[in-house]
Amino acid sequence: QVQLVESGGGLVQPGGSLRLSCAVSGSVSMIYAMAWFRQAPGKQRELVAAITMGGSANYADSVKGRFTISRDNAKNTVYLQMGRLKPEDTAVYYCNAEVVVVATVGDYWGKGTLVTVSS
Repeated sequence: QVQLVESGGGLVQPGGSLRLSCAVSGSVSMIYAMAWFRQAPGKQRELVAAITMGGSANYADSVKGRFTISRDNAKNTVYLQMGRLKPEDTAVYYCNAEVVVVATVGDYWGKGTLVTVSS
């Protein structure tokens, strides 16, 4: 009933930029926090950035100053602007959202989008 669909991944050279988007659709009453996680091969999934409904954001130390998370509440969409990309940013990036459906809050995930940073 609730779907999160990521887009914007791809291959980029070191130092380049990418913008990820995640649109939430379905029986959505409200969306609380939204976040981006990533999982590199052989590693655990980790939080990259999160943003509250009011727009307060926090970031992993590894991406501070390079990535910016934002959201458009009218479109139920969250973005991740990634700059000065490094090979170690290569991972599958997942969107996460706390979605209110009627009176129940649920934690929802997208299927992920692959970001590859390589020359």
